[in-house]
Amino acid sequence: MPSIAKRMGAEFFGTFGLVLGGCGAAILAGGQIGWAGISLAFGLTVLTMAYAVGHISGGHFNPAVSLGLWAGKRFPARDLLPYIIAQVVGGLLAGLVIYIITIGKSDFSIGNFAANGVGSYSPGKFRVIPGLICEVVMTGMFLLVIMGATDKKAPAGFAPIAIGLALTLIHLVSIPVTNTSVNPARSTAVAFFAGGAYVSQLWMFWVCPIIGGIGGGLIYRLLSPEEK
Repeated sequence: MPSIAKRMGAEFFGTFGLVLGGCGAAILAGGQIGWAGISLAFGLTVLTMAYAVGHISGGHFNPAVSLGLWAGKRFPARDLLPYIIAQVVGGLLAGLVIYIITIGKSDFSIGNFAANGVGSYSPGKFRVIPGLICEVVMTGMFLLVIMGATDKKAPAGFAPIAIGLALTLIHLVSIPVTNTSVNPARSTAVAFFAGGAYVSQLWMFWVCPIIGGIGGGLIYRLLSPEEK
């Protein structure tokens, strides 16, 4: 197994790539590609980064995924904090790169900067409770796909494709609701620059994805005889 430093580096660059590709597409090209295009951008970035560095670190790129895999007995508790730190820092650096690019536009307006929100800050103006339920459920389903696709009984080499498609589907459903988090590192990366209420609501996009991720990991353990 690679050293923890190398695995942290892989998580840093993987999360950097995820935020740069997904949030970058939303911020820089969202008006041209629409919600479907943004959904595909997130799916493609997690797929490509999983193939690029997933063999080094496991390709989490998401604190909720790391915690879900820990709950599913796939990841040791001792590595949780290093992974989460690497993920958050990688995401923030990608947010900074996107910010530097966007301020180069003459009519730049920060807007929501692809940040996540509920209530009046939801793209579809969904109320708080439905938005938070959506985050919990979507992250839980994401973990079920990740656990199943990476199971040793699953076809080898295809896990990133299933995971990328799952993330695409999740975005297609939930962009109108919360602008789709399911990833605290992704939410932190852009909320920091959007500021205001997006920062004050950020705790929700840590708590709900983590609850969903841990729930998904535990459910898969119950379903899988091998995990038991």
